[in-house]
Amino acid sequence: MKLTQHGENLWQLTRLGAFNSYFVREADGLTLIDTNLGGTHKDIVQAAQQIGLPITRITLTHAHGDHVGSLDEIVALTPHAEVVFAQRTEAFLQGDLTLLSHEPQHKLRGSFVTRSTRAQRYLAHGDQFGSLQVVAVPGHAPDLIAFFDTRDGTLIGGDAFQTKAGIAVAGVMRWLFPFPALATWHPPTALASAQILRDLNPARLAVGHGPVIENPDAAMAQAIAKAEAVYGGEIQTA
Repeated sequence: MKLTQHGENLWQLTRLGAFNSYFVREADGLTLIDTNLGGTHKDIVQAAQQIGLPITRITLTHAHGDHVGSLDEIVALTPHAEVVFAQRTEAFLQGDLTLLSHEPQHKLRGSFVTRSTRAQRYLAHGDQFGSLQVVAVPGHAPDLIAFFDTRDGTLIGGDAFQTKAGIAVAGVMRWLFPFPALATWHPPTALASAQILRDLNPARLAVGHGPVIENPDAAMAQAIAKAEAVYGGEIQTA
């Protein structure tokens, strides 16, 4: 697993060149965002040891298997860490894939997997989680949330965008790395969510698949324009 620091407070953990988790530094340790593919737990713990800080919080952007694969194992290895994520994510992790009445009734896509870990508390849009502001950004999946670091403008966007094989809004195909698009539930809603994230004017964009982008406004605008050309007439409220 590759460990790369960006700025003072963000570390990117990359497995197999394409699957990212993140550490965010807080005053009392590290917040882990996403637990990556199954079998990654030892590498994640070793990365925290390399940084020299404990894992004090664990959270998730959404319930797809490449983001929650090592959840149960990493929780077992860090029993004192606070575990928090969206209530919608917990429902998926418990095997309830029912769409809510207000959600677009499109077929779910991607690898939803069950895990035994329960959240100690739930995160919702607008919550402050340490230094991170929670932003609901459904579209790639109904439960997707992003995290905006209010200290330095870093945005951890989950799969709302990809930057592997070029930047794209969730649902827009990048043939050299098609998996995020193939796993996207409702692209028009993903487009609306991408616009919400751009409006935050982030200084840095970190996503689930691909490199971190500094000063990403122009790249995000380009990706949104491409998505608008495909889905603009079908935008749903995010």
